[in-house]
Amino acid sequence: MSNISYITAEGMKKLKEELDYLKRVQRPSISKQIAEARDKGDLSENAEYDAAKEAQGLLEMRISKMENTLAFSRLIDESKIDTETVQILNKVKLKNLNNNMTMEYMIVSDSEADLKLKKLSVNTPIAKALLGKRVGEVVEVIVPSGKQVFEIIDISI
Repeated sequence: MSNISYITAEGMKKLKEELDYLKRVQRPSISKQIAEARDKGDLSENAEYDAAKEAQGLLEMRISKMENTLAFSRLIDESKIDTETVQILNKVKLKNLNNNMTMEYMIVSDSEADLKLKKLSVNTPIAKALLGKRVGEVVEVIVPSGKQVFEIIDISI
């Protein structure tokens, strides 16, 4: 059984749109590729057929995973988010006390995480350590590169 994950309305919409695209566009395209490869004759030595079947398997696995994610996702009521303590959908400004660099991340669900957009998954070591903490608190986090120490500078929405 999967765990419940919390997701924003925007994240839910994006996930549904991607799933719809995979089902409406990608699935028929791969079926067509399989049919064309099958029409070329002997399947035992048909690399095109094997590649198309493998692509179909990967696509179906991806669709299944996305459907599972949607089934176990719950919408976050964004109106109930506050900035007293760090929680999902908060923007958190941090100061790395090891190198004095300042950074800001938004804590989001796994499916919405994107480091390029400074969206940090709630299940990362840093986010887990920050949850429930207040401005001014110092947090030690063990990450793959070693121990990092952060001070929470600001929490916003």
